[in-house]
Amino acid sequence: MHPTLKLGFVQQTCGDADPARNLAISFQGIREAAAQGAELVLLPELHLGPYFCQTEDCVRFDLAESIPGPTTGSLAALAQELGVVIVASLFEKRAPGLYHNTAVVLERDGSLIGKYRKMHIPDDPGYYEKFYFTPGDLGFAPIRTSVGKLGVLVCWDQWYPEAARLMALAGADLLLYPTAIGWNPDDPEAERQRQLEAWVTVQRGHAVANGLPVVACNRIGHEADPSGHSPGIQFWGNSFAVGPQGEFLCRADAQESRVLIVDIDRHRSEEVRRIWPFLRDRRIDEYGGLTRRFLD
Repeated sequence: MHPTLKLGFVQQTCGDADPARNLAISFQGIREAAAQGAELVLLPELHLGPYFCQTEDCVRFDLAESIPGPTTGSLAALAQELGVVIVASLFEKRAPGLYHNTAVVLERDGSLIGKYRKMHIPDDPGYYEKFYFTPGDLGFAPIRTSVGKLGVLVCWDQWYPEAARLMALAGADLLLYPTAIGWNPDDPEAERQRQLEAWVTVQRGHAVANGLPVVACNRIGHEADPSGHSPGIQFWGNSFAVGPQGEFLCRADAQESRVLIVDIDRHRSEEVRRIWPFLRDRRIDEYGGLTRRFLD
């Protein structure tokens, strides 16, 4: 492998009610990234449409599709055409009444090489995901591709150091987080900034603690609450990539649709882990409490 991995990620709006138009925006971003030399392209969480989990509505289950299915077929054709690896996020219909929030990985030859089902499922105002998604059952297993072993996680997973650590222990070369997160427009500016910086900080911490690059790809734009009971969500963008010491490699703002391109130094993790040997010094004999809900 080349010592540098060129990675692209697409910060985009996803609020159009027509999935084909949202997918067209994603495809345009993938093509732009590939034209700039990207070998791997990451898309936001559930990029085919508005974030439907603001409300609980059984009709929304009709948005789900099988994997493999129509969208993975379209993504596979594009991956093969451009010779890039694509990581996308879909609403998966696994069986009648059984649905997942699933990230898929398409190899550069168009093959569906792996998937990850979101493990941590939120249930908060505006984020009623437990109504729609069954927790993942594929574990925290990196997906081996032609560009490396991808530790793919999804949105709410990004708050959990256990998920990042298990991906690192299983040999992930980098951590990828397709994301859909934003502000309540009624929140004051100070609260918005606290939330945003907490989101960035915890993921930079995963990079530092595991000596791995981390990439988070978020959507942007305001999406109304279909019920009208809340002001909706203003997705805060700020997609970013950091290196294995948490150093920023690139970062978008809160408003701009754009394709970000970053060069990942494949040797940097090895260099950092030699001087910060956190994996060596773990007291695995004393961590049994981590499997408990709370230590009363």
